[in-house]
Amino acid sequence: MKTERADQSDPTLHKLLREWEVSETLPPRFQERVWQRLARREAQQSGSLWGLLLERFTSALARPSLAVSYVTMLLLLGLATGYWQAHQQNSQAAASLGTRYVQMLDPYQMPRR
Repeated sequence: MKTERADQSDPTLHKLLREWEVSETLPPRFQERVWQRLARREAQQSGSLWGLLLERFTSALARPSLAVSYVTMLLLLGLATGYWQAHQQNSQAAASLGTRYVQMLDPYQMPRR
């Protein structure tokens, strides 16, 4: 693993970066327009219901205890849903196998075509 910084590993690149100068000028009122766009974006996000809910959710998850409890709840909900779905599929398979067994033993129980 390298311990030195990347710009110091190549002396030619380091020299070019030190000599580089920006010759372009910014358009008039550039900074003012950037701040206006940022203000509009914040107003749009905070005005919508989803934006407000997302903001509150992310601020609540900043607390570690709440984040751990939320993740734990999601894991338990996923496990419970998986267990319920597996139980449903197993009961359907058991019923199907039972029907097939009875039809195999008693030919009169075969479904009509």
